[in-house]
Amino acid sequence: MKKTPIIIGLDILLSASLFSCGNSDRGDGSGHMYNAPLLNNPQSLDPQFADDPSSSTVIKNLYSGLMMTDSEGNVVCCNAESYDISEDGTVYTFTLRQDNYWFFDQNGDDIIDDEECFPVTSKDYVFALQRVLDPKMQSPYADYFSCIKGAEAISYGLSGPESAEVYSPDDNTLVIVLEQPNAEFLSLMATAAAYPCNREFFDSTKGRYGLDDKSVMSNGAFYVRQWFYDPYGVNNILFMRRNEKNWSETYDIYPSYLSFYIERSEEDIRSLFKDEAIECFTSMTTSPYNKKKYLIDSIPATTLGLVFNPEDRHFSNQTLRKALAYSIDRDSLAAQTDDDQQIAYGIIPPSVSIHGRAYRELVSDRQFSVYNDDAARDLYAAAKEELGIESVDTVKIMVNEETVNSGWLHQITQHWQEIFDGYIGIEGVTAEEFKERIESGDYSIALYPVKGDISMGVSVFREFEEIPALSGLVFPKQEIDENYKPAEKLTRSLKTSTTTTELVEKYTAAEQQILDTYGFIPIFYKNSYLIADKDNEDIFYDPCTGAVDYRLALNYD
Repeated sequence: MKKTPIIIGLDILLSASLFSCGNSDRGDGSGHMYNAPLLNNPQSLDPQFADDPSSSTVIKNLYSGLMMTDSEGNVVCCNAESYDISEDGTVYTFTLRQDNYWFFDQNGDDIIDDEECFPVTSKDYVFALQRVLDPKMQSPYADYFSCIKGAEAISYGLSGPESAEVYSPDDNTLVIVLEQPNAEFLSLMATAAAYPCNREFFDSTKGRYGLDDKSVMSNGAFYVRQWFYDPYGVNNILFMRRNEKNWSETYDIYPSYLSFYIERSEEDIRSLFKDEAIECFTSMTTSPYNKKKYLIDSIPATTLGLVFNPEDRHFSNQTLRKALAYSIDRDSLAAQTDDDQQIAYGIIPPSVSIHGRAYRELVSDRQFSVYNDDAARDLYAAAKEELGIESVDTVKIMVNEETVNSGWLHQITQHWQEIFDGYIGIEGVTAEEFKERIESGDYSIALYPVKGDISMGVSVFREFEEIPALSGLVFPKQEIDENYKPAEKLTRSLKTSTTTTELVEKYTAAEQQILDTYGFIPIFYKNSYLIADKDNEDIFYDPCTGAVDYRLALNYD
């Protein structure tokens, strides 16, 4: 038995070493057909638009971009041979590799015909970024790329997407001009939204791009052979084959096939795993899987914190929320928690990295600790005076029990009862009920999960911009104007950082700004998991996008 890694997250920093049973007398582990699950049918295989985990998994294995993030969090070249950044940090010039090809399986056989292949050019990246910025497209990633010069005018409809300063001087050169330097622009170019899109093929799909197996083509590791989904039927599959045209010594693709079962629930996926029909799956919990029998790796990508209904009579009062925050003894709580949840003082989870370094290693969240029982009592008394009440009404913290162990909260609520005169309990609900009640405002306090949609800090802060449950108290209504969303001043500032040092400072200041409102009180960092049988190695998982990457996967069964 040798020690080898399943690395969790090709597009995130953290990875861990696990024991695997792979060994040389059973071959090199390549050439395997992976049977894998997708939770629900992919919404779209359009990388400029799709943002659900099933779509992200297929897209990760179907396309490739100019840049990629390696297992140590470093942004490195993929389809770019090299790149150059101007002295002022605003002009990026990428030189493309000339061995990356589009392939469209129009003949439906196992042999890739050269007539079905043609080179990926810089024009394909120009068109992709124009699509992201086009407001008619409604790409969820448009805001991330607003740093491109001309993007703001496009977003307001003052000019067309072709006015973005993204140029193709020749087929092998791409030039992108930014409004101002952006320390994380290369990381953006490693995301799926920056994958290429061929205009001629896109137009030929007549509005069906990415919606069926005849409306996608590959420039990555695999191509789609068959995609069948009947919402009322069974045996729904998405079948992919290795793209031999893009398989070379410099672009390794180890599996031969990917066969995805499209399932309706995690329970169905767990049943397939139990029957050994699939080789791995992702989950928010490891129960009932034993690390001695399976490969289980985790990464804390979600921050669980208390949120408060801004319309609540009592908890809309900032002094009362501050009293609650000051009364949470996280050091005592840490001794009682398990490996699934870590104590959180800050907002950005440990999964977020900056240029190959975990942000939480660069900036300890202990600096945000405010625990002080005496101060909490004084604040509580002041809050009651401000509210004109003698005590706070009985209330319960709403918790989604399907993904979170709420038992650890009891220690907090018991302490509140000791130092305050009100009663705060815990109400466990299903994931569906949690979502419905958050959206309808039927809660006073809730334990809410915050997780970015890409593994960058700015995406975590965007949650406070996009989700009313987070923005309601963190960004008061008086800060809203007709031009910007409540948090946009915050996120716009993050996009203008020119150096890693400046970026770290701005991230830290943004965390402090949100924490000082006490509209979100972080409690835990929650793990996401990849669970696999022990015959596998090097399956990559990004818990932010939900994508599982099989390009380098090895199987020794």
